[in-house]
Amino acid sequence: MTDGARHRGGAPPSTGGDGSSDPGKDAGTGGVALKKEIGLISACGIIVGNIIGSGIFVSPKGVLENASSVGLALIVWIVTGIITAIGALCYAELGVTIPKSGGDYSYVKDIFGGLAGFLRLWIAVLVIYPTNQAVIALTFSNYVLQPLFPTCFPPENGLRLLAAVCLLLLTWVNCASVRWATRVQDIFTAGKLLALALIIIMGIVQICKGEYYWLEPAHAFESFQEYDVGLIALAFLQGSFAYGGWNFLNYVTEELVDPYTNLPRAIFISIPLVTFVYVFANIAYVTAMSPQELLASNAVAVTFGEKLLGVMSWIMPISVALSTFGGVNGSLFTSSRLFFAGAREGHLPSLLAMIHVKRCTPIPALLFTVSSSPTGKARPRTRLGGVPCSSSPKLPHHEDESLAPDVRLCPIQCVSTLLMLCTSDMYTLINYVGFINYLFYGVTVAGQIVLRVKQPEMHRPIKISLVWPVIYLLFWAFLLIFSLYSEPVVCGIGLAIMLTGVPVYFLGVYWDKKPQCFNTFVDKLTYGGQKFCVVVYPAEEEKQAGGGMEERSPLSEEGEIDVGVQKSADC
Repeated sequence: MTDGARHRGGAPPSTGGDGSSDPGKDAGTGGVALKKEIGLISACGIIVGNIIGSGIFVSPKGVLENASSVGLALIVWIVTGIITAIGALCYAELGVTIPKSGGDYSYVKDIFGGLAGFLRLWIAVLVIYPTNQAVIALTFSNYVLQPLFPTCFPPENGLRLLAAVCLLLLTWVNCASVRWATRVQDIFTAGKLLALALIIIMGIVQICKGEYYWLEPAHAFESFQEYDVGLIALAFLQGSFAYGGWNFLNYVTEELVDPYTNLPRAIFISIPLVTFVYVFANIAYVTAMSPQELLASNAVAVTFGEKLLGVMSWIMPISVALSTFGGVNGSLFTSSRLFFAGAREGHLPSLLAMIHVKRCTPIPALLFTVSSSPTGKARPRTRLGGVPCSSSPKLPHHEDESLAPDVRLCPIQCVSTLLMLCTSDMYTLINYVGFINYLFYGVTVAGQIVLRVKQPEMHRPIKISLVWPVIYLLFWAFLLIFSLYSEPVVCGIGLAIMLTGVPVYFLGVYWDKKPQCFNTFVDKLTYGGQKFCVVVYPAEEEKQAGGGMEERSPLSEEGEIDVGVQKSADC
């Protein structure tokens, strides 16, 4: 372990015939390192599993209500799928040109500098991942417990407890083994695809029976409200958010087996598959429900199942639960790698850049990820239950998801949840930063063009035409302009939240002459964390990765890291 911690620039880890690394060999030749255990199937599972959450089962009506007709809604789903594929192409080139975990955070930091990268990380740490994981976990617990309380809402304490168990169980799986985590992702991704395949097959059966009134051209574009350019733009924005997660595989590039081949292949397989599923699932829904019924339903797949499955309608709630369980796993897996990458670049505490000496998993980053997920007060949907149970008051529900939690923070919560005290609804905060999250997609794709101009001779295993990033940026600008026009206050608050990271960056990262007492305190915390988690700094390759940017650890030049490496020998 001492050698593993000290020889950070040693030889690259040896691999077996299947491409996955041997931890024992890692320790003997170059130190402890992240293992390459994500093959092509698991890579597709990460992309598909993170894109397809509970939304397509629960409430795909956001696009329909803004598109104003079934036909235009289907066009929106197709176009946004194509735009997502174009964005994924751009990320594929960046992913093999800058083969570092961390995704768009790493690309923005390397191309535009540390401050830009830190702001991307700041938004993710502050709100996006903590609230996203909490909401998905609460959705899971709601659908698991609902069959036990058919006439009323499940107890809120039970919802929170089951959500916490879900988070802790999956955190343990991710801490124990990368292979276990990817197997869980593969299994539950397959489960949700089978459930959606059932919906699509039932839709085809409905069409064969002649139930395609709303798919006929004469009726498909029959609007239930006046067409409006602003609303159509919002429909595209809703569709784009529904495809969110398409870039998550770039967060784990360093753990991919043969990333130069499997990263683009996984993208080329997964994005068309998701687009097909989204379009045909929506077609299936309108074969059994009118647009008015679909808009009135708070759980579309459940209503669909009740109409067509009869006594087997319980399959749909179970499918939503399986989908959300896999969604929590995928979010934990990828977000921990983002925080790991941020710590390695010096933008988060250095403890988060360490991995377990035997399991080779980023345990501190995973614990940080789950501890920052607030398990708030759940608001079950009225569609799923009748009346409140005992002390569970009936609460107003959110329009787009199965539940909306209030914020009741536990004492163990990290600083990243403090800002949530400013609002009683986490969805409000997600809306604020959702604009910023999408903003950074465009900044990252723009960085691809900047990199082409600044370093035209850089080795690029994949090199796409610049026409594609230009098309993506035009669509992206269209959405952002209409977002700013339609919701100036929400977008402005999102920008303000992002800019709160500027003083944090200069105080925490840029200012390197901190008081000695502060450095000593941080060193002691880091040392204690190392002993508790049995982790060390991973070995890294200080070489040109595929002729591209230098793969190095920026922290390796800092004095604090030398102290940490020395201390790791005592763990």
